[in-house]
Amino acid sequence: MTDVLWIQGGRIIDPANDRDATGDLFAVDGILCAELSSSEKENARIIDATGFVVAPGLVDIHVHFRDPGQTHKEDIRSGSRAAAAGGYTSVVCMPNTSPVCDNAGTLQGIMDKVEREAVVRVYPTGCLTIGMEGERLAPTGQLQKAGIVAVTDDGLCVQNNEIMRRAVEYAHMFGLPVMDHCQDASLTQDAVMNEGEWSLKLGLRGWPNAAEDIIVARNVILSRLTGAHIHMQHLSSATSVEILRAAKRRGINVTGEASPHHIEFTDACLQDYDTTFKMNPPLRTTQDRQALIEGLCDGTIDCIATDHAPHSATEKDREFDSAPFGIIGLENALPATLGTLYHSGRLGLSEVVALFTHRGAEICQLEAGTLCPGANADICIFDPDEEWTVDASAFLSKSKNCPWDGHPLKGRVKTTIVGGHTVFDGKQITA
Repeated sequence: MTDVLWIQGGRIIDPANDRDATGDLFAVDGILCAELSSSEKENARIIDATGFVVAPGLVDIHVHFRDPGQTHKEDIRSGSRAAAAGGYTSVVCMPNTSPVCDNAGTLQGIMDKVEREAVVRVYPTGCLTIGMEGERLAPTGQLQKAGIVAVTDDGLCVQNNEIMRRAVEYAHMFGLPVMDHCQDASLTQDAVMNEGEWSLKLGLRGWPNAAEDIIVARNVILSRLTGAHIHMQHLSSATSVEILRAAKRRGINVTGEASPHHIEFTDACLQDYDTTFKMNPPLRTTQDRQALIEGLCDGTIDCIATDHAPHSATEKDREFDSAPFGIIGLENALPATLGTLYHSGRLGLSEVVALFTHRGAEICQLEAGTLCPGANADICIFDPDEEWTVDASAFLSKSKNCPWDGHPLKGRVKTTIVGGHTVFDGKQITA
């Protein structure tokens, strides 16, 4: 029996097609279409979206689902449910699982579990190097044939420039983007927060901006040399934004992302040694925060990505030096970013939606992020003005390490649809 969906009266925002107008949206058997026949309209499931925004399903190209190996923090089922609650219909998982995803066998196990348990589309990445040790190249060709959408040693950074050069050349041969966690490890040994005024006041080992800037500059040089697409993950430094901006002006094949926490918080948030604000790269200064916002506004930074990094309460509830880096972000990323960029007047609503949809999808060459006829009916319906207070204990993620816990936000997801089927109805998972 034909499945017909008719979304009525919403503000349809589809930045990939320059569409921003009140209207209806239609889908038949999970595929968007321009119109419905009279008989299809009679049998359609109707969603009244009056007063809400109807956007492409959100896309996050940087998440950690900890599966396999650390499923006490997150797994495919819980991570994908958290994504759905945040309006995401497509996410790209990092390969730093246990074991790491550096071979087709491990990848197949992940994809089998995705098929069984995920309620949104989950795309895998593969390692750049064997064991993520930065010494020997992973079998990129085999991983590409097995279904990866990018290669990365995220969580670690290849320190040897010759190996990195060969890795990006190899990835370029197979048409894969290289996603890099930009960190010169020689400058960050035992570092736990941004190097600056607050690290001095708190007596904590500082992490200089230069550790990121040096690797961003290296990647620009290697991209220019090889033609490979290198994507800079979770930028945090003002100088890194300047380097990326200059590279793009020269036509070099590089892109970048920013995370909601780096455009919202600064290192001053650590003044009470709250490990919830301990992340990698660290929160930096107001100047860095403003530079990231400017980079998003002028197109230097391509998209928003959460770097969703779950940790258990036991792991985070330690002395600051010993606690792991990372926070969760999928379930509040959209409203948090709306507050920073849209409600502040810095960007229009369509521009913010673009950062969450087609711009990230294009980096990883995903069939996502658009509402054009013929595309998958992956849709996020949200109220940009609804006010609510974050309660991390109610999140669907297994972990609750959220720095917005207890904070008021404006904007809330009402419905998430994947392939024409509602997977989140604003209150619970329905898939």
